[in-house]
Amino acid sequence: MLTEYSKYLEYKKGELCLEGVQLKALAEEFGTPLYVYSASHIRDRLVAYKEAFPGALICYAVKANFNPHIIALAKDEGAGADIVSGGELYASLKAGVEPSKIVYAGVGKTAKELEYAISSDILMFNVESFMELDILNEIAGRLGKRVRVAIRVNPDVDPKTHPYISTGMKKSKFGVDIKTAKKEYEYAGKLKNLKVVGIHCHIGSQILDVSPYIEAAQKVVEFYHELVKLGFEIEYIDLGGGLGIKYKPEQSNPEPSDLAEAIIPVIKDVKAKLILEPGRSVVGNAGILLTQVQFLKDKGHKHFVIVDAGMNDLVRPAMYEAYHHIVPLDRRERPYIKTDVVGPVCETGDFLALDREMPAVERGDYLAVLSTGAYGFAMSSHYNLRPRACEVMVEAGSYKVIRERESYQEILRL
Repeated sequence: MLTEYSKYLEYKKGELCLEGVQLKALAEEFGTPLYVYSASHIRDRLVAYKEAFPGALICYAVKANFNPHIIALAKDEGAGADIVSGGELYASLKAGVEPSKIVYAGVGKTAKELEYAISSDILMFNVESFMELDILNEIAGRLGKRVRVAIRVNPDVDPKTHPYISTGMKKSKFGVDIKTAKKEYEYAGKLKNLKVVGIHCHIGSQILDVSPYIEAAQKVVEFYHELVKLGFEIEYIDLGGGLGIKYKPEQSNPEPSDLAEAIIPVIKDVKAKLILEPGRSVVGNAGILLTQVQFLKDKGHKHFVIVDAGMNDLVRPAMYEAYHHIVPLDRRERPYIKTDVVGPVCETGDFLALDREMPAVERGDYLAVLSTGAYGFAMSSHYNLRPRACEVMVEAGSYKVIRERESYQEILRL
């Protein structure tokens, strides 16, 4: 059932629709590849977080999808922003997010980015190393500012997800070992241009089992009490994001309420304000990538469906061997075949699906690649000098373009 991905996605009179808008009509009007997002799905997910975590600050993870219209939609629901670059800060401010609701993580913040964020008076920097503390302190002093910081700690919890998106273990480049993090906090406390206000933790992404959050929260709470005993006034505990979504038909969507049930009992006696950084679980299943079949190719031992969307549009299958469910836009009786769905990019790794059992299609048919609202357009590129896709937002039967398709001239303009 497609409604298990989003209640706004369904076939009506044999045509796939999102929020009542016929997707084939959008593909014909705007061309393909085309990203389409459901505004109502995004709102619903943010409301679910607010209801599950009353009093918490929900900071939308901009890295999941940086379109300013989506950031603004999150802002309208009361969310702040979790950013990892100067560009994401710019997009968040442009979308109207209050600086007092912006948290900044990432291991490689440049001096220019740090200066921009300090000048913007964001809520908090999630610091990743001794050296970053020093640089941040120096820049803050030069600007005559006192900067609020948390330190990102690694609780060494296995989130049981793809190793490339597991970020809270000892071997990860992110954060510092929670067992030795007290040294970083004591050091930060002596730097006159920094104010230690929080603890940050982020264990990974696409986590479908909430139990790793319990272990992580327990370790962070234990560390919180250690810091309080040392005299630190910890105002915020930021437990990051990472809640997964349904990609495969047999998977289910964990809900914010499931996460709340797991971690609220652990943090209930903590006086600090909770911050969460959801991204994928907000926008992932709000988005669909539309693509058109260009050619069919049968090599005897192997069948290929060649479409106009490639790894430059959606790199997750090539990068993570990620599964995205693919369905035709029109529902009719079709035989099933086993095929690879591949793109036009000159790489063997340019595929959207391998050995997939799916309805047979013909040249000119349109396909919907589901669950592409997060880390779809955001990770797209100009490889093979291919223009990046157009983006459209639908809501309650209407639609609007939120990013126009690029031209060759625009790509080469600079």
